[in-house]
Amino acid sequence: MDFLSYDIVIVGSGIAGLRAAIEASRANRKLRIAVITKVQAMRSHSVSAEGGTAAALYPEKGDSVESHVYDTVKGSDFLADQDAVERLCSMMPTEVYQLEHWGMPWSRNEDGRLAQRPFGGYSFPRAVFASDKVGFFEMQTLYDTALKYANIEFLQEWFVTSIVYDDSRFQGLTAIEMKSGDFYAIKAKAGIIATGGPGRLYSFATYGHSSTAEGLAMVYRAGIPLKDMEFVQFHPTGLVPSGILITEGARGDGGVLINKDGERFMARYAPEKKDLAARDVVSRAIMDEINQGRGVKSEGLEHVYIDLRHLGAEKIKERLSTIREIAIKFNNIDPVNTLIPVRPVCHYFMGGIDTNIDGATKLSGLWAAGECACVSVNGANRMGANSTAECLVWGKITGSEAAKYAAKSSGEISKQAVEQEQKRIHDGIFHGKGGENPYEIKKEMQRIMDRYVYVYRDGEGLSQALKLIRGLKKRAYRHVDDRSSEYNTNFTNVLELDANLEVSEAVVAGALARTESRGAHARVDYPKRDDAKWLKHTLAYYSSDGPKLDYTAVVITKYKPAERKY
Repeated sequence: MDFLSYDIVIVGSGIAGLRAAIEASRANRKLRIAVITKVQAMRSHSVSAEGGTAAALYPEKGDSVESHVYDTVKGSDFLADQDAVERLCSMMPTEVYQLEHWGMPWSRNEDGRLAQRPFGGYSFPRAVFASDKVGFFEMQTLYDTALKYANIEFLQEWFVTSIVYDDSRFQGLTAIEMKSGDFYAIKAKAGIIATGGPGRLYSFATYGHSSTAEGLAMVYRAGIPLKDMEFVQFHPTGLVPSGILITEGARGDGGVLINKDGERFMARYAPEKKDLAARDVVSRAIMDEINQGRGVKSEGLEHVYIDLRHLGAEKIKERLSTIREIAIKFNNIDPVNTLIPVRPVCHYFMGGIDTNIDGATKLSGLWAAGECACVSVNGANRMGANSTAECLVWGKITGSEAAKYAAKSSGEISKQAVEQEQKRIHDGIFHGKGGENPYEIKKEMQRIMDRYVYVYRDGEGLSQALKLIRGLKKRAYRHVDDRSSEYNTNFTNVLELDANLEVSEAVVAGALARTESRGAHARVDYPKRDDAKWLKHTLAYYSSDGPKLDYTAVVITKYKPAERKY
């Protein structure tokens, strides 16, 4: 066993992780900061964000921070903590301009000012964008900036297996260096978890295959609750059959959804906003069209279409070049003259690691930021372009908070805890035994989630899903067939599966317990929102028998729950 020591360790190298590292370094250049990631840093899934980053930039044109706040709270179906939303929206204009100063190539209007496009559910066009490659350019800007700070070190292609802690304080991590297979204990005064969302609990998903649940699972096992995991966002427009995202920017720039009859159907479901209603509304509308026989079946999936043809070749090539490239490469169609087949696809988890408004967990010295965290600014349904915004804001906040904490802290890492984890990994998994194929178990888990925990849910299906997931947990013996040391992906895949099963169980258990429909959680057997009983956050605590559920109040400052109309 080898030991490393840092002042701050950040797990995850996406937008939130990089922004946290930069802010921590800016706060104190004397701190040693490690960014640890299981992929090469620029392969983090944040590069896949396409459409925009939300900020109220132009009050002189009619936008305002308060409008951004209300749109976000309404979009969340009133489950967002409103103090956190106020912080997000007030900080975002500065973050947009900070990225510009660091070199972000934002798209611009003819007058040279930053351009903004409409996004679903907003009352003003406030999605700042860079063509349809927002995540890539934000990542490149942040990564290039991080490289300028000598006290930031990248540990790339390292797989973190656990958090080390005492009764109330974070002490560090354990991790495997993938190129050697060596097991390390990493002592740190402060830690930030920024591992993104566990989207590969589903098969039909916009996420890269590296987007798995171990960041959530290691915190969950350390006694920190997962909050609101039942709220899974299904983006209305996933490309059929691959699930690759067709950005909301496509509709923001004028694309429309049509059914098999060529009818533009969203006026039936959202008379005012139509194709630019909130994502949960549009996803349910698409499934209603399909369920009522107005969908199209191809590649084994029923779908509708998004039509961009009327935008013209020039606009598509300028503003939606990535979407055009994806459609040509993956479906052999050109959206300049052909309809794009789409259906709702797993895209985001509103829930995550329970934190306070500063991103701090209940474990002293440990924070969480980005999609893996639940502050909560997204409530029951995230507004488009708020995800990259949340990563930037709470990356900055947690980086600053961790730097202040680390500067006045000291401590050791528990060798006993590290040895126990090494034994679990080495004896229990790497040299474990069993006859089950982990890849078949993973496929079965994803089939269960795709079928029973999708856009529409019901108690019978969720009960069946919970039973099946628990059966998979018992069957999924932790064992590895490949015994090599270097880049043993069989080994890391089994570790990912272990985490995925733990977190999927929490998702299903929370969904089964919540007997209402709110935001992205749509129960056909409980079709109404029930504020009297369910205006509260779900907390799932780890136990060997499965998640133990508790609840906590939603922070309401100005806006009382009201009916959502688009």
